[in-house]
Formats: sequence, C-alpha cells, structure tokens
Amino acid sequence: MIIGDKIKKKISDTPDGVILTIGDFDVDMQYQGALVKALNRLVDQGTLQRLSKGKYYKPRKTIFGTLKPAPEEITKDFLEKNGKLVGYITGNRAFALMGLTTQISSSLLIGTNHYRHPLTRGDCAVSFLQQRNPITEENISLLRILDALKFVKEIPATSPDSVVIQLGKTIRTLSKVEQKKLTELAENYTSYVRALLGAIMEQNNLDPGLLKKGLNGTTNYKLPISEQILPNKKNWNIL
Repeated sequence: MIIGDKIKKKISDTPDGVILTIGDFDVDMQYQGALVKALNRLVDQGTLQRLSKGKYYKPRKTIFGTLKPAPEEITKDFLEKNGKLVGYITGNRAFALMGLTTQISSSLLIGTNHYRHPLTRGDCAVSFLQQRNPITEENISLLRILDALKFVKEIPATSPDSVVIQLGKTIRTLSKVEQKKLTELAENYTSYVRALLGAIMEQNNLDPGLLKKGLNGTTNYKLPISEQILPNKKNWNIL
C-alpha cells in the first residue's frame, strides 16, 4: 500500500478528536519524511489540525465551532504506557467534576510517579504533580480527594469551607475499605493534608485510622477553615 493510501485509510478509520502520531501510520523509517510532508499538506487543507510537533487530529466540527480533543486524549501518552496506567488527570479540571468548583481550567495537571517539566500541547498548558503512591484505577478517585486537600486554599470559584463540606460528603459515600485505603494513601502526603483528612473524617464520625499517630503534636497547620465547618480542627492542630 502506498503512503497516500495508508494515510487516507488511517484518517478514515480514526474518530474525530483522536490524536495521531507518526508511529500510528505504520510507515517505514525511510518514508517518514514524505509522511510528514503529506500530513502537513492535510493540515494546510484543513483535513487535519496540528496539536503539537508530530501530533495531529481530525477536527470535530459542530454548530458551535471546531472542538479540540478531550484532555484525556491530548495527554494520553502521559496517562498510559504499554497498557499500564502511569498518570491521572487531577487539579481544577478534576475538582470541577468532583463538584468542588464551577470553574473549568484551560490548563491540565497530571499526577505522575516521575517528575516532569511543564509543557504546552497546542494551546493547553500541562503541568505535573509528583505522586508517591501507586497509580491504579482503584486509587485515582482517592488520590484526587487527597490532591483537593493539598490544594484546598487554591481551588478557584469556591472557599476552603465549601471544599471541606463537599469532600466530607464524598468521603462518607466511600465504603469502609475505601475509607481505610484513603487514610493509607494519605501517609504519602504532607502533614497538613493528613491532619485535615483526619479532622474531616473525625467530624463525620468516620475512623481516621492512624493519621493522628503519624503527626508531630507540636506542629500547627494554618488553614483558612472556620470552626463552624470544622469545630474539631484544634484537635488536629489546625489553626
């Protein structure tokens, strides 16, 4: 099959908004220069759009205009590798889906076990949060709760009090096994996250496990959360 036919078939078989890279076209190394030129011509014609160097997608056109690929698609190479999860979307985009904020961020934060420098994909800024816990399907929703506690002062279009209320509701809906796992995962977070999680769980009559045992009793945590929302906060040295 000649390169032109391979390109046409691959593009025809690929849904709108799915990212294509040079490697997806199954073209020998010696012909990749010609492949790039052909793809660039398709970009000029409007058949494809370029997300970043070597990354293309078929634009999805709607009555509202041309839609960009979903965040999970833009960053899929940071989320999965060789069929294994290596990252997860967190930050304000995830917090909005959790009901913690109404503001949708144009940037993306990805939790990963390895440090990476921030970068740009298209017009989307991508940054990374180093995660010390294993990243698994079962862990991701729990890690996002802990990430929200980590960024409790920075989540936009809300207040720390509102975040604590909503997270308390979310944690109450978890099974006992998930609640226990949440406290275990918290051990790899900074001490104020563990203190805040412990206070929220205690306030909601849930078992905080060994969270308090791992804290330094002489350390105070300055967090802008009111006593009306967390009346037991002094038990956890939260000021």
